[in-house]
Amino acid sequence: MDGPPTAELGGEAALRERVRAVGRLLVAYSGGVDSALLAVVAAQELGTGAVAVTAVSASLPHSERVAARAFARAHGVSHVEVCTDELDRPEYAANDGDRCYHCKSALLDVLTPLAALSGARIALGTTCDDLGDHRPGQRAAAARGAIAPLVEAGLGKADVRRISAGLGLGTADKPAAACLSSRVAYGEPVTVEVLGRIERAEDAVRALGFAVCRVRSHGDGSVARIEVPAADVPRAADLRRELDAAVRAAGFAFCALDLQGFASGRMNVLLGLPALR
Repeated sequence: MDGPPTAELGGEAALRERVRAVGRLLVAYSGGVDSALLAVVAAQELGTGAVAVTAVSASLPHSERVAARAFARAHGVSHVEVCTDELDRPEYAANDGDRCYHCKSALLDVLTPLAALSGARIALGTTCDDLGDHRPGQRAAAARGAIAPLVEAGLGKADVRRISAGLGLGTADKPAAACLSSRVAYGEPVTVEVLGRIERAEDAVRALGFAVCRVRSHGDGSVARIEVPAADVPRAADLRRELDAAVRAAGFAFCALDLQGFASGRMNVLLGLPALR
């Protein structure tokens, strides 16, 4: 990351100062809490000098794509979508511990020429809290010269939610989200078919009243492991027949409920790394 440190300005002021200092930005925008705040602040500070770019592939849930579009329109953010080819890359589909590196590389392969044409820098919604997680994509971003204004402003995820609430952004209390590929057990192939199965299953679980959930795929796509917040596990157990029927209808052969409850990065345990809470 380049440029003078701005964290001493504190929170939102530091973020705005850093964005203004860059001048033109392409924001990698998934519609999640972090990238949504960055996109809005960039639009407010830079006007037409900021564009939010959403990567579209089978790993992006349709509901997230629709929500990202609507949010950008509502907040006057210039927004474009680009297609990325990560699923066509054997190293990504192999789904080893560096899958996110290959995903970010695919995104940056598309964004880099766009940034060069417009004289912009590529900005990611990485926060300080992300730096301690297993995120190989950060290596790909650093190698391509992408910047992380939220990190440079010293912001963690709680800060992002607090600032978002102060700005009246609906994403302030949006549940954490991740690409559908993060639900596939490491070492098992990522395919369009498996991702579609996961998306259908998660839509069905949410329809049963579990707004926060993950459907993790194991056994080469035959076993679905449902995660809901720990407080919701007893209710999920009571609805086990409905959940089982919904997940099977989505294409899985077996359905299991994780008794530990939801935690981001639970697949990391397969790499010998801790999950996040």
